[in-house]
Amino acid sequence: MNDYTLPPIKEFAFLPEFADHLAELEELAEPEDWEYQHSESEFPRPILYAYIIHTFNRIEDEDKIAFASDDLAACFNTGLVTEQQEPIFALFDENKIPDRQPWYFQGFVKKGDVRMTRFGELPDMANYIDRAEDFIFDPGMELRQNAEHIIAENRDRFPERFDTYSDFQLQNLLSGAFGNAVQRVRRNFRVAVPQYHRGRVQLLLPLCLTHPAEPDLAAVVERMEGYYRVATCLTLDQAYSNARLLGRVDEVWLR
Repeated sequence: MNDYTLPPIKEFAFLPEFADHLAELEELAEPEDWEYQHSESEFPRPILYAYIIHTFNRIEDEDKIAFASDDLAACFNTGLVTEQQEPIFALFDENKIPDRQPWYFQGFVKKGDVRMTRFGELPDMANYIDRAEDFIFDPGMELRQNAEHIIAENRDRFPERFDTYSDFQLQNLLSGAFGNAVQRVRRNFRVAVPQYHRGRVQLLLPLCLTHPAEPDLAAVVERMEGYYRVATCLTLDQAYSNARLLGRVDEVWLR
């Protein structure tokens, strides 16, 4: 979810001064913190950037881009709202620059903006719910972990204080952390936070490696036929950014 190479929205439209538009969107939408909490970012509001980029991916898949009757404007529903709960849309005009993307981004606007009268029917927000059971962790199903693979592929995602640990030490810590995570979600199903990645819903579980109340990583869990598979692990900032795509995240451990 953090691969920003050639996102479809940048093929769809030219995005001038997009960082400034994101700042305006933050002001327009109901208050929310869009910054990383545990790591540095190369640009401001990285979570909001990822949210818009990947929301468009889903919108395009669902064919929910609306076009004006004269075909000179387009828009999509961001899924965000103002403090008064008025939906916010991304608005585009025809790109008049030759040999470029077909659309030119104009900005984020409220539903009641006069420019939105160009659209006879406004598009719905993205939908990610195909199977409700994908959003709830079933503690009766086996959780199959592969700590060795996670360490080999994602050691750079572990906090710096674990740099001196051997692979064997980390495997033991992960084994205990997975067991603890399952017990936590058995006591409170909300601990398992859904995320959307590459066309499917996955669940995020907290991995507390050295302190029971301080998660260090998030395990990505996929529902298979009769069991769960731990696919990988993410930093807490990566996990929050992925989870925010589906909605505001209330679970404390992920923040």
